[in-house]
Amino acid sequence: MKQFIVEDSFWDLFPDAQIGIVVAHGMKRADEVSEEDAATIARTLSEANHTADQHLNSNTISQNEVVAVWRDAYQKFKTKKGARCSVENLLKRVLKGNPVGSITPAVDIYNIISLKYALPVGGEDIDAMDGDIRLCMTDGGDAFRGIGEEEDAPTLEGEICYKDNTGAICRCWNWRDGQRTALTDDSNKAFLIIESVDPSRAEDLEAATDELAEAVSTYLGADIFAKEIITREMPSMVIDE
Repeated sequence: MKQFIVEDSFWDLFPDAQIGIVVAHGMKRADEVSEEDAATIARTLSEANHTADQHLNSNTISQNEVVAVWRDAYQKFKTKKGARCSVENLLKRVLKGNPVGSITPAVDIYNIISLKYALPVGGEDIDAMDGDIRLCMTDGGDAFRGIGEEEDAPTLEGEICYKDNTGAICRCWNWRDGQRTALTDDSNKAFLIIESVDPSRAEDLEAATDELAEAVSTYLGADIFAKEIITREMPSMVIDE
């Protein structure tokens, strides 16, 4: 059995945070997704790039509220220089007229949700995880190699990260995914995460979580093993048996 556990060291910094989790089992491989569904995903991603404009009221990325809340959050823990929340990176591309493009069907789906709701969304391959996944403040030194990188970049002391028994899974909370547990064209089980640090957006988080679950079920043929909103009052859940 594998669990997702959010530790007290995280809640001590972010007591009002909420994390939407969708656990999808039995996803189709990328080459098993029908041409019609692949076209629908691509079209919806294109639309989401345009929809994201509604969240951008300023040409200065940090002055948009959906980004500012994360800039503030990142001041509360140790980060690698220049690290930014994943949704800021997506919205910056929109702002510069450089739309987010297709990667794999699963990644495209969670990027659609992230753009539409301006919330950070990520995904990991459950089968590639070593034991439970934890969100916590780390002592540093957790093994990590980012996607597309050729060298290791271990975590820093005082950094918030997702980790398992082998090392970090995603660094600086939601900044950079690692190669080891990244979703691929062949991933069968996905751990999908949507994060919010703004209590006023609880309804948006719930809607985004529901929409994410529906999309991976509809287009990737996945069984939704679990769907929860993780809070300080309910800080853990089973993600695999």
